[in-house]
Amino acid sequence: MPDIIVSFFLLGLVAGLVRSNLTLPRATYDTLSLLLMLTIGLKGGMALHGNIGWRVVVELGAVAALGGAIALLLVPVLRRLVGLSSADSASFAAHYGSVSAGTFAVALAWVESRGLPVGPEVTLYLVAMELPAIIAGIAIYRALGPSRKHASDTPSIWHETLTNRGVILLAGGVVIGTLYGPVVGSEVTALFTGAFTAVLALFLLEMGLTAAETLRPLPLRHWRVLVFALVAPPVLAMFGLGVAWLLGLPAGSTVILMTITASASYIAAPAAIRAAVPDADIGLAMLAALGLTFPFNVLIGLPLYHALARAITGQG
Repeated sequence: MPDIIVSFFLLGLVAGLVRSNLTLPRATYDTLSLLLMLTIGLKGGMALHGNIGWRVVVELGAVAALGGAIALLLVPVLRRLVGLSSADSASFAAHYGSVSAGTFAVALAWVESRGLPVGPEVTLYLVAMELPAIIAGIAIYRALGPSRKHASDTPSIWHETLTNRGVILLAGGVVIGTLYGPVVGSEVTALFTGAFTAVLALFLLEMGLTAAETLRPLPLRHWRVLVFALVAPPVLAMFGLGVAWLLGLPAGSTVILMTITASASYIAAPAAIRAAVPDADIGLAMLAALGLTFPFNVLIGLPLYHALARAITGQG
């Protein structure tokens, strides 16, 4: 039986596939996503309170390098095996090298519910992996495609990526939580952190509805993309496992890093790539990232990655 929060995703997925009139107002979804990012940041910041050291800097540097490396390694696979154009290969590389905040939230709740030890810096993995992958994807496009005329857009892409509302709330939450900690800031932060699971459940309900929409009708002409979206997550998760093993991460942090390494961005990356890679089919990337990879990680990936991590590292 899946976790109760995952059941909300299944409810939305089934409702969407049977063409129910169930919908969440756009304003409600926006509120839920903003609350989710702020709460993740606060939880991570409060865990970091009094625990910042050079080891965290090294760890985040390794995680950031992982995001950029995945984007670079995926390009030949996407071009030769999946058969994508230069623009779409760069787009997919950025999406899959980057991370999904929703997947991170599910993974965090999953490992916490099982009492697996989690390092206080895991929230910062989101920011650490997001930017290098997007930058690598844009660089790949400019190296492979006729895009030198877009070179002047670089400052605006940096600005849009770094000032994205999700990034601002996530980073701001980390700073606030780190400064005030769980005791001093509890009068305000308790409201957000206490409602984390409920907010996540409603967010997953909407994600289920959205995933069903991207899959209806199933675009079988893009069968290679569909196969990639299902095969890539467990393969990419092994890269996350390798980095976690090298860094000596605890069991919970290992599962989280594996899961987000296996995920694909459907918020920050689409916004940045749409502006920087005008020839890319963002809808195709969203089909893969949100329609297949996100459900795979939520429904199958998490227990699979935990089992792999336990078998290889002996933890958890």
